[in-house]
Amino acid sequence: MKWLLILLMVLASASMLAAEPKTLEGHGGSVMAVAFSSDGTALASSSRDKTVKLWKANDGKLITTLDAHADDVYCVTFSPRGDLFATSSGDKTIKIWELRTLKPSRTLEGHADIVRGVAFSPDQKTLVSVSVDKTVRLWNVEDGQPVKTLTGHTARVKSVAWSADGNFIVSAASDRTIRIWDPKSFEQKQILEGHTGDIETVAISPDSKTIASSSGDGTVRLWTIETGKVAHVLEGHEGEVDSVAFSPDGNVLASGCKDKTIKLWNPRSGKLLTTLTGHTGRVESITFSPDGKTLASGGGGGDTVIKLWDLKDIK
Repeated sequence: MKWLLILLMVLASASMLAAEPKTLEGHGGSVMAVAFSSDGTALASSSRDKTVKLWKANDGKLITTLDAHADDVYCVTFSPRGDLFATSSGDKTIKIWELRTLKPSRTLEGHADIVRGVAFSPDQKTLVSVSVDKTVRLWNVEDGQPVKTLTGHTARVKSVAWSADGNFIVSAASDRTIRIWDPKSFEQKQILEGHTGDIETVAISPDSKTIASSSGDGTVRLWTIETGKVAHVLEGHEGEVDSVAFSPDGNVLASGCKDKTIKLWNPRSGKLLTTLTGHTGRVESITFSPDGKTLASGGGGGDTVIKLWDLKDIK
């Protein structure tokens, strides 16, 4: 029996080691956003250290560090075709970069305060941005010219997402509302209310039917877009939930929290699947790889690393 117990302990230890996430080090500040390229070969991260870093997704090796912004870089996102990526900053600007040259081809100016988030339209013709100046702005990707400024939020706007079907934009703010906009008519279609704390992030399911929102109230809410009603309130985190992301197939929702954990949920049933631990500070940002096999997370609150979680090891 003794040898069997030892064998089981060894196997359990090996399993734990196999499930350990890969850790990428190099940022000197909180990692505010992480994003995979559309082909899954590169990972981009943006930080309060005023830089953007590009990493090889397969082995985590640093490709380059970009330092064109003059302040904290709050967001980085790739275009659908993968030939461009956009960054937004506390310097009130947005930069659109060519992935081939790793140079910013356009700098978009117009926001009066920190630009917290950006997202490309599915056809890659338009970029949407949100700011502490309480506005949502649309830009022409080709020439960088402003298209429209959307107003309605009464406090800083912190997160934005564009639906995969291209039919609507979702913005979330410290006014504790989620607003749904028509990108063609520029009209506000719905206002979703229910959170009791500032809303930190929003994400839209791949089928464009569900919105996930995370909040300082410690919850994640799942909203049915057709009705504007809450389908599930996900509880279990102990602190401000800073980030949410859907898997590419829509079967998993990830949430990252000030409590240093990541939780994986079934978005249809609202059931908790598992909790990931390993960060030593809050989890500021999360994203899935295009094939859904890897989850990347960025740390904050003194934790300045990126972790790559192999989801096939997650039981």
